[in-house]
Amino acid sequence: MTVIRGATTIATDSAEEIRAAVAELLEQIESRNALKRDEVLSIVFSSTSDIHSFYPAKAAREAGFASCSLFSAQEPEIEGGLALCIRVMLFVEKNITPHHVYLRGARILRKDLAQKYNIAIDGPAGSGKSTIAKLLANDYHILYLDTGAMYRACALAAIRAGIDVEDEVQVCDLMRGLKLSVIYRDGVQHTMLGNEDVSSCLRSSEVTMAASTISRHASVRMKMVEKQREIAGKMSCVLDGRDIGTFVLPDADFKFFLTATPEVRAQRRYEELTAKGESVDFETLKNEIAARDKQDSTREVAPLKKAEDAILIDTSDMTIDQVLETIKRKMQEKI
Repeated sequence: MTVIRGATTIATDSAEEIRAAVAELLEQIESRNALKRDEVLSIVFSSTSDIHSFYPAKAAREAGFASCSLFSAQEPEIEGGLALCIRVMLFVEKNITPHHVYLRGARILRKDLAQKYNIAIDGPAGSGKSTIAKLLANDYHILYLDTGAMYRACALAAIRAGIDVEDEVQVCDLMRGLKLSVIYRDGVQHTMLGNEDVSSCLRSSEVTMAASTISRHASVRMKMVEKQREIAGKMSCVLDGRDIGTFVLPDADFKFFLTATPEVRAQRRYEELTAKGESVDFETLKNEIAARDKQDSTREVAPLKKAEDAILIDTSDMTIDQVLETIKRKMQEKI
């Protein structure tokens, strides 16, 4: 006996959607595994808790799988789980190497079966892109590449060396001997300068502004971009920044541009820094964000800009969960 697994998603909870999705999934499994209907002993379905309109098992019977036993179960609600998803296991009466089938949005559940894909999330400071990128990477079990941390590490090195970050020549000289690397431990990115993990030193206001200045230098950017493209070319990952979809990964499979009002973004950054025990002034932060926006959007090299094919999401009045679910839904629709 062989067990063949599969899954698919639906756009809306309706009987018509469920019938069509189940029929497509079973037909694909049948075709890819060269099955005959009488070789299928039983089919077990499970569906996420947001599916109520129709039993997948009944949809299977209507699709012509009537000679085997059928069963449907509902999964418990799991925070951050894939929405509107139908999973299936087929028990078949022959010994074969199974070809599991994951369709539509469910392809993300099996990165080992799906092709490599990249998600680009751009937006100004405080728009929530880093938070969302990390959550997406965790939910889809893919890599989160913190591109901003790489620039911040360069900025930190320049500050420590007493280098004027406006001086591209000095910064280039520093870069030539800079031992910057990125390692991954337990699914978390650690940004290294030599043997020192500087990840916890990269979020101060001083480093933030210096990183924005350094990232304007073409030589610095190209060195960073080469590294980022190399990593993204080897594995599925989520990248966030200001020019991921336009410059770093213009061919990314999924592109999003997050934004929010300056006041909301300043408040988010204020709460982030005060939670870490830093003493900050709200008005100063708001002015810094305005200056950062102007600097990032007017720089000559890869300015902050929404890619033409990126989906715009204003997060001003949205919770993190709402933004996350919106992005997941848009990805499922595209797949």
